Amino acid sequence: MIRAALLAGSMLAAAPLAAQDHSAHGEKPGARPEMDHCAMGHMPPEKCPPKDEPQPAREPEMDHCAMGHLPPEQCPPKDRQEEDKPTAGGMAGMDHGSHGGMTDKSVPGAAPEEAIPARAFDGPRHAADAIWGSGAMEPSRQQLARENGGMTTGMILVERLETRIATDGGEDGYLWDAQGWYGGDINRFVLKTEGEGEFGGGLEDAEFQALYSRAIGPFFDLQAGVRFDPEPDSRTHLVVGVQGLAPYMFHVDGALFLSDRGDLTARVEAEYDQKITQRLILQPRIEAEFSAQDIPERGIGAGVSKVEPGLRLRYEIVPEFAPYVGIEYEAKVGETANIARANGEDPDGLKAVVGLRAWF
Repeated sequence: MIRAALLAGSMLAAAPLAAQDHSAHGEKPGARPEMDHCAMGHMPPEKCPPKDEPQPAREPEMDHCAMGHLPPEQCPPKDRQEEDKPTAGGMAGMDHGSHGGMTDKSVPGAAPEEAIPARAFDGPRHAADAIWGSGAMEPSRQQLARENGGMTTGMILVERLETRIATDGGEDGYLWDAQGWYGGDINRFVLKTEGEGEFGGGLEDAEFQALYSRAIGPFFDLQAGVRFDPEPDSRTHLVVGVQGLAPYMFHVDGALFLSDRGDLTARVEAEYDQKITQRLILQPRIEAEFSAQDIPERGIGAGVSKVEPGLRLRYEIVPEFAPYVGIEYEAKVGETANIARANGEDPDGLKAVVGLRAWF
């Protein structure tokens, strides 16, 4: 009898415990809601309630921290609890309408990023002067100006220093073409010189130009100055020209010359560096000369007077030192060619060239 009474008592005590809902005992505050296995297709249809049958509403999750069920050290700070509380309507309460056109990353109500506050214009022009004094900060400002386009530098470029070998039985000769400049990015002093002659003979042509160069854009300089020709006859010119980098990386140098005798001439040079390798470079080049009138003492006729296309292949041992070989065709054209024939000269000819390009 005693054993039967104890067995019945234990069964009666276990029934209330089995009836309790222990499903949420292991959950922590902020845990994810239970997944709907029927909607996700994890359960067979016969075990799922009809779709039109309303689902039982879930009771709101208890806040065990607010109710004092958990010790304080296991609960997040109060300000964190406020942030973690779901808002009414969940994500449906969020305003997603402006996400597509959102360009300002600042908090709501703040000024856009590109806005400059009015207080930025208050105070001295150089705020550091108020702390360190203008005398201490002025050397730093001068150094900053030099490093941002105000530096003064110089360079000498020997574009062509070559021997010319005639292929048609004519006279071999030599040629030089060099320039140097000193100044900044905007204003420079430029010195140019070029000339040619025959081995064993006299100097045929020579000129020197002293120019002021002013940048008129990112790629071109406007140049003006004087030119002096010691040969073939002493003559001085006023010079106005442009020099720079044309589209497609063509180096261009063009100028007008007005001599002290009233003669107006012009010259245009263009060249292009085509890299075959990092050191081997092929350079097509063309030069053309023009005259507004006949200049008999120099054997020049009005119009296009001379054209010189050429091709040079150079190898840069270092960028500052590059020997080259090539060919060049020199032709006097138009009235100038007629003057050359009348004087018993050949108006054109092909020459092989061997030379050096260097800069420092």
